[in-house]
Amino acid sequence: MGKRKVPDLYRAPFPLYSIKVDPKTGLVITAGGGGASKTGIKNAVQFLDLQLVGEHQYSASLLHSHDTDTRATMNMAIGNGVIAAGQDGTCSLMRFKQCSQKEEGKAAAAEDENRVQQGNARRRAGKRDKGGPDEAAASGDISPMKNETAHISVTGLAEVQSDLNPVDPLQKVVRFSPDLSLLLTGGTDGHIRVWEFPSLKKRFDFKAHEGEIEDLDMSPGNKHLVTVGRDFSCSVWSGSQLAMGLKWLETMPQIAEKTYRYMACRFGKVADQKGALRLYTVQIPHKRDRKPPPCYLTKWDGKSFLPMLTAPCGTEVISSLAVSDSGTFLGLGTVTGSVAIYIAFSLQKLYYVQESHGIVVTDLAFLPDSLKGKNIKGNVETAMLSVAVDSRCQVHAVPNRRSFPIWLVLFFCGLMVVGVVLLLQSLFPGFI
Repeated sequence: MGKRKVPDLYRAPFPLYSIKVDPKTGLVITAGGGGASKTGIKNAVQFLDLQLVGEHQYSASLLHSHDTDTRATMNMAIGNGVIAAGQDGTCSLMRFKQCSQKEEGKAAAAEDENRVQQGNARRRAGKRDKGGPDEAAASGDISPMKNETAHISVTGLAEVQSDLNPVDPLQKVVRFSPDLSLLLTGGTDGHIRVWEFPSLKKRFDFKAHEGEIEDLDMSPGNKHLVTVGRDFSCSVWSGSQLAMGLKWLETMPQIAEKTYRYMACRFGKVADQKGALRLYTVQIPHKRDRKPPPCYLTKWDGKSFLPMLTAPCGTEVISSLAVSDSGTFLGLGTVTGSVAIYIAFSLQKLYYVQESHGIVVTDLAFLPDSLKGKNIKGNVETAMLSVAVDSRCQVHAVPNRRSFPIWLVLFFCGLMVVGVVLLLQSLFPGFI
């Protein structure tokens, strides 16, 4: 599992910072940009149509590119047809809809009124912009703007101020609660802000960490919120009240305090155990040595928050974490561009591509295990998308591991028993 080449699924005309898969439509949504700098690099949210072209091969076509003016989307969450996009110190909410060609005219008028999309008439007329950057960026080599009956309309809904850092406000993470009733954000000012959704009435605004918020996630039923900060802490909250702080070093007493900090957290289901819950955290070295120490993965009981297992996950610094829908697999990206998939139960490495990207892996997303009326994962154990600052989107598929049917195993066991009995009978007459 050394260095190998993973073909690009898609290449954008700007750095990519976030990727999500809409669980209802299967649309792949990527976002990024060059920010406010006057370099000519655009800022956009792009919608891709992912197609399975073989058991283990995929292709992507660019359906729509939504310009976000001078603000790059650094992080986003998707819920019920709404994108919550972190842009500077604000969270911008946009509704997207997949519509037919007949509905496209009405959608285009609404988009023009809301200044959310330009050039929609070109697609409505069914023409391709063969010289535009969007077409050349649609995949690793050439993947044209998809010219079929499906179109995407995007409508701006609202914006909320999600970070109040007086120097350089920046939202670093956004999540919808599992039941989509809450919108949660964290930023460089160390505050967690929680809004009711879709009313956007603010419910909580509290100081969770000294310094930046790195990550957050909420458990099913909205019972617990877990937050990760740059202040070496990972905290569990009930509402706005601190319930406990996690102590991963209890499983690794040989490691000194404050030599590692938490980097990411994710809740995950437990396959074949209804109601069971796990929390996964990533710990990275606080300082880099000439001989890099390993990073660590820790699995926690998602209800008692007791540590269950800690395992090293390589010396490359982890930059992103994802959990599959079933809770069976974990995805890791690194600052050096490598991508790995781990088995959640044992925290063992299943898949690894060294420096698959040329630079920091910024986000990961597993393909849904099942999608109504559509199979986009293919005949594989799991498949995961990755994006990086190098503008590339890749898909990483783990083929089904070979296994023997249980009846065949039992059949061979029976044959072995019969063979042993016959051998003993021949060696020791009257054995039976």
